[in-house]
Amino acid sequence: MGKIKACLFDLDGVIVDTAKYHYIAWRALANELGFEFTEADNEQLKGVSRMRSLDILLGIGGITLSDAEKERLAEKKNENYRRYILQMQPDEILPGAKELLLELKEKGIRIALGSASKNAMTILDRLELTDLFEAIIDGTKVSEAKPNPEVFLKGAAELGVSPEACVVFEDAEAGVEAALAGKMRCVGIGSPDILGKANLVIDGLHQMSYTRLMTLGSDE
Repeated sequence: MGKIKACLFDLDGVIVDTAKYHYIAWRALANELGFEFTEADNEQLKGVSRMRSLDILLGIGGITLSDAEKERLAEKKNENYRRYILQMQPDEILPGAKELLLELKEKGIRIALGSASKNAMTILDRLELTDLFEAIIDGTKVSEAKPNPEVFLKGAAELGVSPEACVVFEDAEAGVEAALAGKMRCVGIGSPDILGKANLVIDGLHQMSYTRLMTLGSDE
């Protein structure tokens, strides 16, 4: 597939773990509606848009609401979540993430963010990582959710790199599918059982280096 020129990173679960804050905010909403929302339930929301997540949550609680009421609750959840992320500190960056970004930059690899989160800029600013990304494609710039490859294709286009020369780092199955649908190579972060379609699966960015990245370019 040729030389690797760019890396595109998902945010949640790859560079930082904001999943816990999402979970706390969703759980608070469920409790307010009168039912329990467990960590196992929360697995269903991984890599899913906010409104779809709300639909899943309401399904668990057996609750039907009007679209207007859903909008209100989704906004309430987001305000709750934003309160948590506005307290975030740079020490919440996942192990190895900043080191890898700096190493790739030094080696001339282009770097973009590809995240469904509409709060991506806030999070990157809090983590003091914004300047390391040449392109930031977040939930405010895309209309199609993963597994549609739109977010990654826009990232590649903004970097001026062909999809075939890109490697995506993802922790969700829908994200891996999006990368592959976009004709990109993919490194899954998490369980091989869930992310088995990726070209390589690792536990975290601390297991990745420029040298290891380059091996992905020579396996064709």
